[in-house]
Amino acid sequence: MVNAGAMSGSGNLMDFLDEPFPDVGTYEDFHTIDWLREKSRDTDRHRKITSKSKESIWEFIKSLLDAWSGWVVMLLIGLLAGTLAGVIDLAVDWMTDLKEGVCLSAFWYSHEQCCWTSNETTFEDRDKCPLWQKWSELLVNQSEGASAYILNYLMYILWALLFAFLAVSLVRVFAPYACGSGIPEIKTILSGFIIRGYLGKWTLLIKTVTLVLVVSSGLSLGKEGPLVHVACCCGNFFSSLFSKYSKNEGKRREVLSAAAAAGVSVAFGAPIGGVLFSLEEVSYYFPLKTLWRSFFAALVAAFTLRSINPFGNSRLVLFYVEYHTPWYMAELFPFILLGVFGGLWGTLFIRCNIAWCRRRKTTRLGKYPVLEVIVVTAITAIIAYPNPYTRQSTSELISELFNDCGALESSQLCDYINDPNMTRPVDDIPDRPAGVGVYTAMWQLALALIFKIVVTIFTFGMKIPSGLFIPSMAVGAIAGRMVGIGVEQLAYHHHDWIIFRNWCRPGADCVTPGLYAMVGAAACLGGVTRMTVSLVVIMFELTGGLEYIVPLMAAAVTSKWVADAFGKEGIYEAHIHLNGYPFLDVKDEFTHRTLATDVMRPRRGEPPLSVLTQDSMTVEDVETLIKETDYNGFPVVVSRDSERLIGFAQRRELILAIKNARQRQEGIVSNSIMYFTEEPPELPANSPHPLKLRRILNLSPFTVTDHTPMETVVDIFRKLGLRQCLVTRSGSPIS
Repeated sequence: MVNAGAMSGSGNLMDFLDEPFPDVGTYEDFHTIDWLREKSRDTDRHRKITSKSKESIWEFIKSLLDAWSGWVVMLLIGLLAGTLAGVIDLAVDWMTDLKEGVCLSAFWYSHEQCCWTSNETTFEDRDKCPLWQKWSELLVNQSEGASAYILNYLMYILWALLFAFLAVSLVRVFAPYACGSGIPEIKTILSGFIIRGYLGKWTLLIKTVTLVLVVSSGLSLGKEGPLVHVACCCGNFFSSLFSKYSKNEGKRREVLSAAAAAGVSVAFGAPIGGVLFSLEEVSYYFPLKTLWRSFFAALVAAFTLRSINPFGNSRLVLFYVEYHTPWYMAELFPFILLGVFGGLWGTLFIRCNIAWCRRRKTTRLGKYPVLEVIVVTAITAIIAYPNPYTRQSTSELISELFNDCGALESSQLCDYINDPNMTRPVDDIPDRPAGVGVYTAMWQLALALIFKIVVTIFTFGMKIPSGLFIPSMAVGAIAGRMVGIGVEQLAYHHHDWIIFRNWCRPGADCVTPGLYAMVGAAACLGGVTRMTVSLVVIMFELTGGLEYIVPLMAAAVTSKWVADAFGKEGIYEAHIHLNGYPFLDVKDEFTHRTLATDVMRPRRGEPPLSVLTQDSMTVEDVETLIKETDYNGFPVVVSRDSERLIGFAQRRELILAIKNARQRQEGIVSNSIMYFTEEPPELPANSPHPLKLRRILNLSPFTVTDHTPMETVVDIFRKLGLRQCLVTRSGSPIS
């Protein structure tokens, strides 16, 4: 018997439903669902509703409500996911600033909000206002000097440790499933696997709260991946309110696919990218109807987030950019080089992170999750504070790296030497020689790049919510900005070179370093996740840079090619295999030249196949067989002499049927004969009452012959979502 994927065929469903008993049709934890049976159930349910709708007006209204329930669920998911994402963004903004100081007028204001309300804030000193005080000013009334710096340093570390400790403690005590990104498990669940509690209410609550804490602590992680998990928890909660979804695991997974799209929509402000992400990256079964509903859920979620306006810029996008210079063909070479860097970084990260996570699982390190989080947080905070580019939140860092240098920018990255005779418009500042601030920023960014590369490897996978999108984008954005500044200075000082002569005249605005940061971010994210289409769409929705799709596409494809040269697995597939989840990836290639008979169980040398006979085994015989084996089900044959296959009985349903019969039917004892035929067998007059179990028999199990190539068998499992497949020879199971 071949085991994988999801459960077997539909069976005689109407007979099965005549006398339902508790828990039949449900699944045990860490088992897979029966896609074909769930599909058949939904078809029968829909047929029944359609026929009843013609009987009365009330039944017709009920059929309309059933048809619209899917759209109602999508609306509710979008509203809740958008609201939670807005609240998380606002809370993270405040708590991140809390590590550095507090607002005197209202302690719940972030630095930016505090200075908005101050009438004494000037444009030149817009980051300084009397209402916002650093901890050194508040505690010892000093804003400058070594003692003030050390006090602020210590407060930064203490707040980071407090946030991280609270997060890991809440996860460990209340919701162990709230840790990690969640996307590997979501992919596995959407493929048909059951993980009870992973999408529960406690997980939703704890993940939302701890996500704010860990992002605010300054650890090298993001909130985007966990927001997909949060949105799927919302989807699971609302689907449980409608019997159409709560009683059908296949339909529930359609809702979860749409919820994943809503999660990416609110994570990045990218509704179209969210739909494509769900289709390309996480969904196993994605019918056209789910595509429409995903689009609607993503739309509602994005609209809700826009209404909350957490970024205060009246835009949905997180890193809005507005470049005034087109890109040139000669720039494709550095863009492709950034793609190569992204692919190499993705390969390095996946291998190192998986090696570290495997070490965590197999050594004593895994027994001390709280200590690990505290140590990593302390090291991160101690190293991050002295460097302004690692001290600020990763989202703020990426935003600064993406920005073009306008006349009003005060960043070190924009400290160029201006020509006093320049009389150009504000939006068309020509390339200029780099000043001291740019060179200082370059070595600080180089240190930040090394820090982010190393610390992210050890952070992702700890027992706290941890996303990978933002840290990966930060690595790429830092590398891209540095390359962009290098190309810009090269073009300025050597504009007579042949590669610059045609498009970069003296005094022209030729190179936009922020664009290189955007391309580098896309390349590194693609190298880690192996996304392509959805990545490019997310990036241009994220930044508003629609004109720069071609550079993004070039970098994304290059990074995927380079990373695939070292291994086909993205980070999520690698974590699925590390955790041992049963997942048949559609993108995997099966290259082994074997037959079904070489892979099936039992194999040669093992005990013969365990089967049930249709009318000659007692209840005690079946119970003994169930105790002695761990198979998910048993083929039912005519007899021991004639092993012609007639059906398949699931282990769980056999156990439930026998238990139910002993409780509800008189005369059922251990010596009672069990039969799967329509008519009972001929028995002696003094025999105990027989037990009919035809209603749990699947009369159409999926079978292949022993000479079927394994490539075909694997393809069948992927496309039909089977849980098992029987290998036969001349109509009989091979034993």
